[in-house]
Amino acid sequence: MNQEERAAYLVETYADAILRLSYSYLKNTADAQDICQTVFLKLLTDPKDFESKDHERAWILRMAANQCKDLLKSHWRKKSCGLEDCTELAAPPEPDSPVLDAVNELPEKYRVVIELFYYEGYRAEEIANILEISSNTVYTRLARARKQLHWLLKGELYEN
Repeated sequence: MNQEERAAYLVETYADAILRLSYSYLKNTADAQDICQTVFLKLLTDPKDFESKDHERAWILRMAANQCKDLLKSHWRKKSCGLEDCTELAAPPEPDSPVLDAVNELPEKYRVVIELFYYEGYRAEEIANILEISSNTVYTRLARARKQLHWLLKGELYEN
């Protein structure tokens, strides 16, 4: 059986069962479809030999259940919510801050290190790993960004 025939067989035989099982875990059609696709991809990229059709069905449904459990306990899933759940939450008002405006005027390479250092709380060594640059470069960019911010804010602070 070639790859296309195998894919067609899996979809025709198991798609409904995987979708129903996934939906019972996740209560979300899109996530259930993602699980179904993941299971099929794993089966197609790493084909297994099964003793019987019953063994194949049980193994595939167990794989789908495990994928659902992995998704439910994932960090991303715990820290996110559906769009429907968030419609009542108002976006926080954007602060009217000359400092934020000045930071947004900086060139990207300086703005990024300022954001990561001051707003996200990363240390210079961590920023270096994130941006794949040396920590000395991070310190240099921070110093240059502070200098530019000083000049950008100097006029505004004295005008007010």
